[in-house]
Amino acid sequence: MKILRTILLFGITGGVAVPLLAQVQAMADAADPSGPTASTVAAPSVLTLTYTRPTEKEKLRNYFFDAFGPYPIVGAAFAAGIGQAYNSPPEWQQGAEGYGKRIGSDFGIAAVSTTTRYALAEAFREDTLYYRCECRGVFPRLRHAFISTLTGRRGQDGRRVFSFPALIAPYAGTMTAVYAWYPGRYDAKDALRMGNYALLGYVGANLGLEFLYSGPHSLMTRMHLNNAHGAPAAGTNP
Repeated sequence: MKILRTILLFGITGGVAVPLLAQVQAMADAADPSGPTASTVAAPSVLTLTYTRPTEKEKLRNYFFDAFGPYPIVGAAFAAGIGQAYNSPPEWQQGAEGYGKRIGSDFGIAAVSTTTRYALAEAFREDTLYYRCECRGVFPRLRHAFISTLTGRRGQDGRRVFSFPALIAPYAGTMTAVYAWYPGRYDAKDALRMGNYALLGYVGANLGLEFLYSGPHSLMTRMHLNNAHGAPAAGTNP
């Protein structure tokens, strides 16, 4: 089914995982100074939850990772397998040739969407990367992840604004697919429907980035190289 395939494409591309895992920070205890061999235990690295606007070099590296890194490749391959199983679109048939068309299509949709988001963000002078919330509690963090789907950061203080690039990007990818390489029977309604589910996939990706952080050197963190910084809470000045 096209709906399932679209959700999987954008969800996996963003590194989404459905279960929400609460982050547990292990705090190291200082060694007993009265002991015979006093030692110092290094504290584990923690997130710096202060907004830092990415440099142009960082944004370029983020773009190439988001558009052509392991997540879109693996996501396209998996989504193409789902499309192959459901024979969608049926015009592409089965076999290696059909799978090749589907994986190319899914990867193309993700690449166009990512390119559109980064290009428009640059034009609007926005930062559309995802930043983990400095708030506590599951529900505030869930709210932050949902809201961040259609918002960006502007200025050196990272104030939140409604983001046209974030809104337009998923539809740009699906519209391009429908009018460039999908079978002729597909039209704008199909592209809009696919774009709607792509937005849901972005929500899932944000949830993964919010709750599945596993250290500064993990592949999840590399999805957004500036993700080690958090988003400022409302009413605070970083």
